[in-house]
Amino acid sequence: MSSGRATRMGPAELMQAAAMARRFYLESKSKIQIADEFGVSRFKVARVLETALERDLVRIEIRVPAELDAERSDALRARFGLRHAVVVESPTEAVDDAADPENLGEVAADLLGELVTDGDVLGLAWGRSTIHMATALRQLPPCTVVQLTGVYDAGTADRGSVEAVRRAAEVAGGEAHPIYAPMLLPDSSTAAALRHQTGIARAFEYFDKVTVAAVSIGSWEPGISTVHDMLSAQEREHYSSLGVAAEMSAHLFDAQGRRIGRDLGERCITVEAERLRRIPEVVAIAGGHRKAAAIGAVLRSGLVTSLVTDTAAADWLLAEEEPGPRPALERTDPDSTAAS
Repeated sequence: MSSGRATRMGPAELMQAAAMARRFYLESKSKIQIADEFGVSRFKVARVLETALERDLVRIEIRVPAELDAERSDALRARFGLRHAVVVESPTEAVDDAADPENLGEVAADLLGELVTDGDVLGLAWGRSTIHMATALRQLPPCTVVQLTGVYDAGTADRGSVEAVRRAAEVAGGEAHPIYAPMLLPDSSTAAALRHQTGIARAFEYFDKVTVAAVSIGSWEPGISTVHDMLSAQEREHYSSLGVAAEMSAHLFDAQGRRIGRDLGERCITVEAERLRRIPEVVAIAGGHRKAAAIGAVLRSGLVTSLVTDTAAADWLLAEEEPGPRPALERTDPDSTAAS
């Protein structure tokens, strides 16, 4: 109360407060409508509703599914300037060297169901988490689906990103534009020749039309980065010497989110970083303690607008020093002169 005294409410006050609270919270009536019904001012209604909360006559609970962490999600969104951040509870049996928990893909599938609208163009990049997401898709508005990268191994296309694109297009009832080519080629001339092949060129034509994209993030170590595993030991050592901390869609980043090793992109079948930056909504799906630093590096790049991760990675990211400028919504390149 305004006097600071917790005076006891009489039976009449209790009944009136309960009735007003029912009208407001359960029947969605406005304060003006309630005031008219009870013959009081709307300011009186506001005071009664406030008192009902103070006296525990009304209790408001914000509840989300147990596997989602609302507090960490909001903190992560604010810290990195993301449009959306969804933090999923890490599996109790998770171990430090595990890949992305599969439940990330399930939550990401639900998020895409919210973000994709009728007529959009959905882009999917190669990654275990995006493949899990595509498998978990149950509903999508009618949209076109395009593959944003080549595959890790052309021989496993039917079990990887090509199948993910087909699956998403089937759920959406839209066209599918897969890429039947490896992600990494021996040299830039071979990659350039493949980009001009009819099917691949058709997929590339859709890159500028993509409105929502789903990507994976890898840390620079065996089994956690597709690109790392595809390179020779000498090439890995070279890019390590440049300070690579993360990779996403065959683009390499240092710990500050600056792109490095740009020559690698010339050998890859992948969406260019500049095109990726122009996509209105880019959702990254990555989690686990081993990927936490890599996730932070990619978030600083400004290429990602939304993130689905787990509590293990979120705790690491939230314990870091303040990340400085929040680039995800600014969509500007933090360092266009990074070393190559």
